[in-house]
Amino acid sequence: MVKSSADSPIDSLVDLACRDGVDIRPTLLRVITDLYVQVPAHTSEEETQYVELALGLIAAADEPTRAAVTARLRDYPAAPIAVLRKLGAAPPPAETPAVRKSAESNDLVDLFFAASPEERRLILANLDLAEGPRGAPLRAAADTIARLESAGLKRNAGEFARILEQALGISRALAERIVRDPTGEPLVVAAKSLGMPAPVFQRIILMLDPAIGQSIERVYGLAHLFEELSPQAAARMVAIWQAEQGRTRPAHEPVYWDDERRGASPRSPHRRENSAQRDPRPRRSTRPDRNESRG
Repeated sequence: MVKSSADSPIDSLVDLACRDGVDIRPTLLRVITDLYVQVPAHTSEEETQYVELALGLIAAADEPTRAAVTARLRDYPAAPIAVLRKLGAAPPPAETPAVRKSAESNDLVDLFFAASPEERRLILANLDLAEGPRGAPLRAAADTIARLESAGLKRNAGEFARILEQALGISRALAERIVRDPTGEPLVVAAKSLGMPAPVFQRIILMLDPAIGQSIERVYGLAHLFEELSPQAAARMVAIWQAEQGRTRPAHEPVYWDDERRGASPRSPHRRENSAQRDPRPRRSTRPDRNESRG
């Protein structure tokens, strides 16, 4: 699991509040509360960080969000009194646990892609503790890794996304979003989940996106994140991506499934029939007629 850096305090997450004109403070309040209640006990520093951030977000939260957070904290024995007091006596949301878990997964996907690099590190640092879909770390075949590296070195983002889509069992749109992310953290998650060797990943980030590859600081930061990120946390994020898309990796196809070979048309009776119909005339024997040979 990624260790949160002391240089990036949790308060920096507030900067997400009005990014691109969209207020995501209610989403952020839901997510940090969900992460907080997964741990049975917190240090005084961790509790202070959560309380300070939550109190700053509650004022902008709508009623459904306040109700959802209240319900989560009421079920948590060590819920901070200050936060509960700020929330008031809001009733719990009238939604089933399954619906709530689905909404929380979607919230985390949106939050992760909207976050800055440091905020993404913080999310990944707490990801193993959160509730929701889990997945075992994938181990892509050498052929899949080689194809990804080849596409990356050629700077063929479309081909890279196509291979990544099949390997992770996610939608093409999400694969494209991962590949074209401007700062690269989603690509770190994908590569780590697939068990990609660090040298291969480093070559890919140097070449796949020129904007990233030309920044020594960005390349170094992504390589460092790749080393710190646990396979379990990466697999957890991939499982959330799969759940958010409503898809799972096909059980009968390994991650190195050759979809090009799958797309090839096998020789079938229908194909042979078409070949036979090219010349409708009956085929004449090349052997001479016995009567003609006797004559």
